[in-house]
Amino acid sequence: MKRLATVALTALAPISWGSTYAVASELLPPDRPLFTGVMRALPAGLLLTALARTLPQGAWWWKSAVLGTLNIGAFFPLLFLSAYRLPGGVAAVLGSAGPLFVVGLAALVLGERASLRTVLAAVAGALGVSMVVLRAEAALDLTGVVAGVVSSASMAAGTVMTKRWGRPEGVGPLAMTGWQLTAGGLVLIPVAAFVEGAPPALDGKALLGYGYMMLINTGIAYWLWFRGIGQLGATSVTLLGPLSPLTAAAIGWAALGQALTPVQLVGMAIAFGATVAGQPAAARTPQPFSSAEKNDRNFSMDLTDGRVRR
Repeated sequence: MKRLATVALTALAPISWGSTYAVASELLPPDRPLFTGVMRALPAGLLLTALARTLPQGAWWWKSAVLGTLNIGAFFPLLFLSAYRLPGGVAAVLGSAGPLFVVGLAALVLGERASLRTVLAAVAGALGVSMVVLRAEAALDLTGVVAGVVSSASMAAGTVMTKRWGRPEGVGPLAMTGWQLTAGGLVLIPVAAFVEGAPPALDGKALLGYGYMMLINTGIAYWLWFRGIGQLGATSVTLLGPLSPLTAAAIGWAALGQALTPVQLVGMAIAFGATVAGQPAAARTPQPFSSAEKNDRNFSMDLTDGRVRR
């Protein structure tokens, strides 16, 4: 029951990310994805780090920089480049290949041997997403395809290394999330300045949108994601990823008046079924924990200050 609750909480992260397109299209300045990435990551990272009142020590300075770059600083620009160069459906399908990257990297780095059920769930999830988002007229662009594949591989590597390195003893996921978001946001600043120039003027709608993106869509969502990786394992968590495009499609239908075809509905059922089917296999197979995580398993998080106490 506790594990099921953890899965449900972790699933809120990709569900939240599925609202990104609707919020960006309705509230945020157009054509400023990198600035949006900075506004998502850096304020959230600084806020969570301040709440945790814990800074990295020793090797965790460079480890946080590496994780922040993989999960945020490199992932966001490559994702946006893919989205600009490819039809949205193709970019989403490339993103849905992330679980397959994680399965391979987890086997190499963590020694997590994926079951046939897990592999089939990852493939079925990508298939279902493709049925939801792909269009017959979709065209391919080599640069966009490479960017999409590398962005998925970057997030997959960040997910696996987050599990591999665990956390320093006595440091909870709130601090770890803050460190990574801060590092990723700092990496994004020069990229955004070079590509997009000066920040745009912000009105009330934009401030509301960025507030949601920073607090809910990034701060809380990434905290739940990284917390889930530590407790469930990299492969199990990444199989929740298809919930993001499924949520985006559902919001488009419910709030933006976008139609859903029978093929899309079948695809949504396949992707959701694959997401659910991938979890019991992971639940039956204990995942390896780092030494820091073993010490943390019997601890609870104080969300007020981010400290861990018995």
